[in-house]
Amino acid sequence: MQILSSRSLAALALGLLLATSAFAAATVGQMAPDFTVTDMDGKTHKLSDFKGRFVVLEWLNYGCPFVGKHYNSGNMQALQKEWTGKGVVWLSVISSAEGQQGFSNPDQAKADFKAKGSNSTTVILDPKGTLGKAYGAATTPHMFVIGKDGNVLYNGAIDDKATTDVADVKTSKNYVAAALTEAMAV
Repeated sequence: MQILSSRSLAALALGLLLATSAFAAATVGQMAPDFTVTDMDGKTHKLSDFKGRFVVLEWLNYGCPFVGKHYNSGNMQALQKEWTGKGVVWLSVISSAEGQQGFSNPDQAKADFKAKGSNSTTVILDPKGTLGKAYGAATTPHMFVIGKDGNVLYNGAIDDKATTDVADVKTSKNYVAAALTEAMAV
C-alpha cells in the first residue's frame, strides 16, 4: 500500500508541476507571447503591432466583485485614462466563453464599455480563452505590463489588497502603476 501512495503522490506532484508550467506562459523578464486577437469593433490587433510602446493587459469580467471594486470606485477608469494619456496601450480582455458568467458579445462589450466609462484602448473578445491560456490569466482582474521591448514587466494582481471593499482602493499599493512608473523612469 505504501508503494501505491508514493506513486500516487509522485503523479500528483508531476501533474501540479505541469499545470503550473502551463500557466506560467507570460513570465516576468521574458518575451511576452505574441497574439492576434479581435476587439469589440471587429478590428484585429497583434502584440507585435505595439512594439516600442508599453502595453497593459487587463483581464475583465464585470460580474467579478474584485473587478467591480475597481470599476465602481472609478479606480480602473482613472488608471486607464492616466496611462493611455502617456501613450500606453491598454487592452481589456474578456476571456469568458459563451454561456458562461462574464461572457460578452461585441454589442454587449460596447454597451458595457460606454456604461462603465472605460478609458482602455479597446476591449478584446477572447471567448475561446486562447489569449488567456497563452498568458496564464487565471483571475480577474489579472494584470500584465509589457515593456517597449516586448518583455513582460509585471504579471499579477492590480494591487496589494485582495478585497472587494471599494474603500481599500484609496490605501492600496497599485502594482500596475508602480510597474509603469518604474519602467518609464528608465
